[in-house]
Amino acid sequence: MSNKLSTESVTAIGQSVTSFPAPTKRSKTQVLSHLLLNVEGRDMEAEVLLIAGCYEQIIFGYRVKRPEQSWNPEPDFTHHAHTASLTIVAVNDQYVATGSKDETIQLYNMKKKTDQGSLLYHTGTVTCLEFYGTTHLLSGAEDGIICVWDTKKWECLKSIPAHKGQVSSLSVHPSGKLALSVGTDKTLRTWNLIEGKPAFIKNIKQNAQIVQWSPSGNSYIVVSNNHLDIYTLKTASINGTIMCKKRISSLKFVTESIIAIAGDEEHVRLYDINSKKYLSEFKAHDVRVKTMHFFQVAQSNVLATASSDGYIKLWQIDIEKVQSQPLLLSEINTSARLTCLAVWLSNPESIGEEVEEQEYAAISMPRKEMENKIQVAALDGVEYPKKRGREFWNKRKLAASRKVKRKKN
Repeated sequence: MSNKLSTESVTAIGQSVTSFPAPTKRSKTQVLSHLLLNVEGRDMEAEVLLIAGCYEQIIFGYRVKRPEQSWNPEPDFTHHAHTASLTIVAVNDQYVATGSKDETIQLYNMKKKTDQGSLLYHTGTVTCLEFYGTTHLLSGAEDGIICVWDTKKWECLKSIPAHKGQVSSLSVHPSGKLALSVGTDKTLRTWNLIEGKPAFIKNIKQNAQIVQWSPSGNSYIVVSNNHLDIYTLKTASINGTIMCKKRISSLKFVTESIIAIAGDEEHVRLYDINSKKYLSEFKAHDVRVKTMHFFQVAQSNVLATASSDGYIKLWQIDIEKVQSQPLLLSEINTSARLTCLAVWLSNPESIGEEVEEQEYAAISMPRKEMENKIQVAALDGVEYPKKRGREFWNKRKLAASRKVKRKKN
């Protein structure tokens, strides 16, 4: 399998800086501006990348280059990701992770446009994935285990026997200290992620399919079929219930109090979890809505929906006029039976911070060392000078022998 995602027009977002400037006295603004002009292949405007998986084992990528100007998605890549149908996709600032019935988790570096490899631990279908910031990935599967992965070395830091049946859904608290999970053993479990131990176990009447923290982490929602329970964190008790006509397949928070619900029908409905009242609904697809993803970009609140009919649609929701019909921004026909959806957003601020760090590192290093770095960065195919490992090791041995001599004396 090629380590590059299949595409005709995609280049790496993060590439080497062509040249470092000489270390002269300049203001911080001048320094950053100079480097940004020397960064190849980096678009400093936010981009939206729609990531969708399907029964046909394919992962799709559609890019919206300038959402502030046009919302027309363009095909970006396709990749034969798994040997069985995809079940879940998750994103953070740098990576996309996909889970499948083939028991594997596939990783993609979206800034370099490369296949990062596979995570092999679970037995059975990978049912849920969720990143916590840029540091950790949590996964759950049919084997009832939750794994906590380090995103730097991609090591499994902790494997937790979470449920007697499968792990159906998990959600990480915004603080990163707690996580919730539900499974087919009719339990709702709270996990202390600092210690990797269960903090609380609650028996529920039915098997739940979805658990989700609110954006602030002050409340959370548990979904069982068409039954939606709203819990408060302080009391860990049910604060209210919403009953839907059909089974709920996807739930997303639009604000702290407004949620979007999709199920075994073509409509998406909005509810207020404080008042437990229905707000509005709109017909999103011609058949049932399979999954959704909510995001904010270019001063727009956008709900992405995907359906078994193969369409991905983007809807702009006016928070101030939530009872009005949302605006259909765009749609794309993938011609596939979609199963999962996520939206990866490029982060221009992180690019700026990275470039700034490179610049100040260059200015602070000795002149000769900086010139060596300039030559390496400016030429393609030239590797960085190898570290003098033997010399470093000899110095360590010499220091150790001197320490022994001092002790003897």
